[in-house]
Amino acid sequence: MAGFAVKAIDHVVLTAKNIDKTVDFYTTKLGMKHETFTSDGVERHALTFGSQKLNLHLSGKEFEPKAGHVQPGSEDLCFITDHPIDEVLSSWQSAGIEILEGGQVVERTGAVGKLRSVYCRDPDGNLIE
Repeated sequence: MAGFAVKAIDHVVLTAKNIDKTVDFYTTKLGMKHETFTSDGVERHALTFGSQKLNLHLSGKEFEPKAGHVQPGSEDLCFITDHPIDEVLSSWQSAGIEILEGGQVVERTGAVGKLRSVYCRDPDGNLIE
């Protein structure tokens, strides 16, 4: 048994084929904020929401250390919003985003119970719920 327990996720790293397209998707379609920061003298990009963030790595130019098998489109991310899920669906439909699962809201189980979810993919093919 560990001598400690994990409390929360601070950040997740996404590997992107194109940082600008990734930033555009997450800021305009999911309402995240883009920020830049410097780490070891290198400008980095992140997408922030709540008290979490997604750090971005450019495919082929990832920062060390990194995951053992990085590639764009390998993530499956589920986000929580305070907006009614039907409004999210309508917003994505209006934006021309391809909706998965038959183009409708589906019932799922999340970390703290039942969820109503809608699915799409980001520019790299990551699954977004």
